[in-house]
Amino acid sequence: MLPAYPFGPLRPVAAVVLVAASAALPAWAVEPFVIQDIRVEGLQRTDPGTVFAALPFRIGDTYNDDKGSTALRALFATGLFKDVRIEIEQQVAVIIVDERSIIAGISFVGLKEFDKDPLTKSLRDAGIGEGLPFDRALIDRAEQEIKRQYLGRSLYGAEVVTTITPLERNRVSVTFTMNEGEAARISDVRIVGATVFAESTLKALFDLTPSGWFTWYTKSDRYSRSKLNSDLEKLRAYYVNRGYLEFAIESTQVTISPDKQTISVAISVKEGQPYTVTSVRLEGDYLGKESEFQAFVLLRPGQPYQGDAVTATAKRFQDLFGLYGYAFARIEPRPEIDRATGQVAVVFAAEPSRRVYVRRIDVAGNTRTRDEVVRREFRQLESAWYDGGLIKLSKERVDRLGYFKDVEVENNEVPGAPDQVDLVVTVTEKPTGNLAIGAGYSNAEKLTFNASIRQDNVFGSGNSLGFEINTSRYNRALEISTVDPYWTVDGISMAVRAAYRTSRPINYLGDSYDLTTPGVSVSFGVPFSEYDTVFLGLGWERTELGTSVGLPLSWLNYRALYGNRTDAFSATAGWSRDGRDSVIAPQAGRYQRVFFEWSFAGEVKYLKTNLQYQEYWSLPLRLSLGVNAEVGIGKGLGGKPFPVFKNFQGGGLGTVRGFEQGSLGAVDPTGAYMGGARRFNLNSELYFPVPGTGNDRSLRIFAFADVGNVWREDERITGDSLRSSAGFGLSWISPVGPLKLSWGYPLRVQRNDRIQRFQFQIGTAF
Repeated sequence: MLPAYPFGPLRPVAAVVLVAASAALPAWAVEPFVIQDIRVEGLQRTDPGTVFAALPFRIGDTYNDDKGSTALRALFATGLFKDVRIEIEQQVAVIIVDERSIIAGISFVGLKEFDKDPLTKSLRDAGIGEGLPFDRALIDRAEQEIKRQYLGRSLYGAEVVTTITPLERNRVSVTFTMNEGEAARISDVRIVGATVFAESTLKALFDLTPSGWFTWYTKSDRYSRSKLNSDLEKLRAYYVNRGYLEFAIESTQVTISPDKQTISVAISVKEGQPYTVTSVRLEGDYLGKESEFQAFVLLRPGQPYQGDAVTATAKRFQDLFGLYGYAFARIEPRPEIDRATGQVAVVFAAEPSRRVYVRRIDVAGNTRTRDEVVRREFRQLESAWYDGGLIKLSKERVDRLGYFKDVEVENNEVPGAPDQVDLVVTVTEKPTGNLAIGAGYSNAEKLTFNASIRQDNVFGSGNSLGFEINTSRYNRALEISTVDPYWTVDGISMAVRAAYRTSRPINYLGDSYDLTTPGVSVSFGVPFSEYDTVFLGLGWERTELGTSVGLPLSWLNYRALYGNRTDAFSATAGWSRDGRDSVIAPQAGRYQRVFFEWSFAGEVKYLKTNLQYQEYWSLPLRLSLGVNAEVGIGKGLGGKPFPVFKNFQGGGLGTVRGFEQGSLGAVDPTGAYMGGARRFNLNSELYFPVPGTGNDRSLRIFAFADVGNVWREDERITGDSLRSSAGFGLSWISPVGPLKLSWGYPLRVQRNDRIQRFQFQIGTAF
């Protein structure tokens, strides 16, 4: 993708040197006279009013040489004319102009590396666009800037040729022809002078890598000066965090081959000696709370000097000052080095400056989302004392909305008011539509397909709208749902769902029967803390049996107890706490959920409980581990069994992979998979980066192990009845959501189990 504005340095250039223009004119020495008329000649497109508005004189005014010079400067300054002359005919001022050509259109030939639309917009912002005056100087500068942008993407052989085609009515067509060529690839990266750490260990820190198996995807073998600078900072941080305080990068040499296709990078370093921290002192004004600040120090005497710990400590001090309202506190870390002993004392000098309060909070960058959606997440209030903790929490809440790629909060001083500050919340919008797709193949159902489309932040309101469809041969569904996260100003959310499902559980006798389940529900989410939410809801669901031909025994028993058509009115309650660092691809944090469903009225009465726990850990070597545990329990009330249509399902994606979707649990004599009233799942996934992708986590390989099963309400649960599987897969954060491809091998399997080794899904973590 082309950067949002690739022509930052471009500025319109004045097309006229006034002295030269004046030199081309005859020596006027016109005697002043009263203007009887003004006539304009040479106009083709420009409105005469534009010329008259720029003139410093009118009919009836006295004309002289000074006014003539001023008129020339004003007309040239409009940028509309290549040449302007003023001739005097008796007492008439004749303005003779030669208009600049107008750009009729801009086209690109051979453009592949960049997108056309952002490039067109950037050119227009620089003064080159359809309907704008043609300026050769700007065209030449744009051509050079495009070449520079190609160099930034390792396309050193790229050529840009501009063709100007004259058209009728003094117009021109501008065509940029690109010959992009092939990108130069990094063939070698060397670190000279490194003796303490292995060169391979240091190069593993870099985003820039030599060409490999997966660099076609990561493009990490394309040289970029900004990426190299970033890698050099990582190298410097690696040493400084291990005590090498005086580590230095002496030189960096980038060599390109004569054919401009390969690049070699050589980095020369001086490691210096390691330093051990002897003491940490606080100097300056700490508001009389030195002991409180001391508790935030991350450095410890006797340990190697760590640059990241110093920076993090200074940041902690600034945040703590911010809690007390000091938005502009300055913290200066000063290492006092003793080279003879290899020791260092670290001094943190503090200057809190002044306490301030927030005058105004502004929102910027939200081209689609309404200001209200961002403002209602803020816990820092206007006209209140500045509170760094509330500002940080507010930023996290806006980020967790999932509507923005990036959220930044900036403090701006108020001119003339040293005790006030304005907060500017700058957001970068991102697409908020989600597409979830699942598919599988089995001998019974052949190819099955299910999909859901969800649009969060509909019309920038913060509300969401979802649509789900399932085209399975035996299970079909249509569901529409909407969520208003701020149904009340206090943050109580409301979710409404309407669904219509038809089901034909697998029957190997070849008979068919229909099961129809329409239903509606409404639920409310009440936030009790920044991370905890309690859910309460009501719902109605009807179950209809269309025919009894081939009806499984479980459904025959259900019909005998309840009839062909039953209604269930249920109340739901739940609690969730989400502390994950990401909803789509978490790498650290914890998620907990408890859910109850109680059918209290209608022909069917039951209680259904579901508990879920997830935790993620970041591990060394860019590994991460995720564990998901889930327990489901259902019980019939009123002396009747748990209704079969509320059974839990097991097997396949989200439960025990390697087994056919929904195939675990009770199997009716007719061959139908009925699930069970109780379920247990334990899933674990170990992620590791794909070789050659560097630090890119959007594409990862994972190994998994799953254990679980479902059981009938009256069935005894034993360890022998558990199913388990293990396998591997590929995870990719695709443009439509996280994609998982998995291949599973069942480890604990029984004779009648249905196996489905290959499965994939888009849109969920487990």
